[in-house]
Amino acid sequence: MRDAITTEKILTRPVLATEVRRRQQGGARCVFTNGCFDLLHLGHIRYLQEARALGDFLVLGLNDDASVRLLKGPTRPLIAENARAEILAALACIDYVTIFPERTAGALVDALQPDIYVKGADYAMSADGGNEPDLSKLPEAEHVLAYGGALRFIAYLPGYSTSALIEKIKHLP
Repeated sequence: MRDAITTEKILTRPVLATEVRRRQQGGARCVFTNGCFDLLHLGHIRYLQEARALGDFLVLGLNDDASVRLLKGPTRPLIAENARAEILAALACIDYVTIFPERTAGALVDALQPDIYVKGADYAMSADGGNEPDLSKLPEAEHVLAYGGALRFIAYLPGYSTSALIEKIKHLP
């Protein structure tokens, strides 16, 4: 049996954009993040909890199955987009989930204009080992900065990644 509260948190882009604007007009700060979230692990949970703590509500943009294949390869995703959306919507730290078909979330960021865009620091760190993020590695950054939104980076939790879990599973006896 599907939980109605969970499924009500999964919205289409137009409905979500209206809801985000309504809440922002009431003074709430929208935090947005995006990704594949193919095999949920502790690194994801801590990241999402930290993201949610940055504002009043958290919106998660979820890559659809086709964009996950483009980003991660032909054997991914392991879990279909609707199941991933429902799993993520069941988390207390996530207020809304929307599935998007594009390779990047730039168009979704444009539609929602969140106050804060969050990404894992591992996605945007400089190759030279510096502490400043390399925004050229984060295609959504230009969209956020264009309307005056803020960028925040959350530290990577070492030892937790979907790819590492998949490799570990492949080598089980």
